[in-house]
Amino acid sequence: MSSTTKIEPLGAVRERVLATLRQDIIAGRLRPGDRLVERELAERLGVSRVPVREAIRALVVEGFVHFESARRTVVRRLTPADVKELFELREALEVYAAGLAAARATPEDLAEVERLLDQAATATEAGDAEAITDVNSRLHDRIVAMAGNSLLLEALEPVAGRLRWMTRRNEEWPQLLVEHRELYEAIASGDPARARAHALAHVQTNYRSTVRQLFGEAAAEEGP
Repeated sequence: MSSTTKIEPLGAVRERVLATLRQDIIAGRLRPGDRLVERELAERLGVSRVPVREAIRALVVEGFVHFESARRTVVRRLTPADVKELFELREALEVYAAGLAAARATPEDLAEVERLLDQAATATEAGDAEAITDVNSRLHDRIVAMAGNSLLLEALEPVAGRLRWMTRRNEEWPQLLVEHRELYEAIASGDPARARAHALAHVQTNYRSTVRQLFGEAAAEEGP
């Protein structure tokens, strides 16, 4: 081994493994019901079993996986109740954040959202599901940050990954792009009431689309 070779700290390995597994679940490479086997994952990722074990425990806390038994860990199967509860939280917090963003956004904030919308349009045209999910998540994160309320960020952070996982199932991408542009315009207008109204409509539409993709048309009739 070269004397200049750097050994990656265990904590950094664990975070890398956690990020990889989380993204595999969000993107659908690991599907609901799939078993997570430490040995197999360690071999695939080129690490020891210790960071894999720690990453799996973190994914349990984040709500992505659960222990079916002491020796069997699987990707969680989403239920209608799971989706409804998360979208109820999203409705409460993101609608409020949009109103604050309309009142507090700077020109630099708005320029950043425009840049993200351009990226979303490119990804939508290409039909790149993973890129669409990533940029749309960053766009929502930016709007919450524009609200200028650190407690809002802290309240959403524990469930951000699960929301991303669920909304990835909404593949009505051109409609999402239209809604995000309308939400941006409402925030840019500086009118908090208009921004809240567009944010509410967006969350409710996204809820119905997500439920329709996961559970069928009948389940989409009930709102969050």
